[in-house]
Amino acid sequence: MRGLKKMIEENAYCTDVLIQSSAVNAALNSFNKELLANHIRTCVANDIRDGNDEVIDDLVATLQKLMK
Repeated sequence: MRGLKKMIEENAYCTDVLIQSSAVNAALNSFNKELLANHIRTCVANDIRDGNDEVIDDLVATLQKLMK
């Protein structure tokens, strides 16, 4: 993000900023996929094993927010 800010402050060519922005977006999407998978494998699975089925509704709500 700092790189994007610097590019804008330095009046970088618009398509260069767009390409960098796309790369940042792809990296964040990849991170989010890993974080979500880890959350399901750990937090969600543990809560379900402990009898807390509310975590399923929380997961569904989270997925709906992510899919907007």
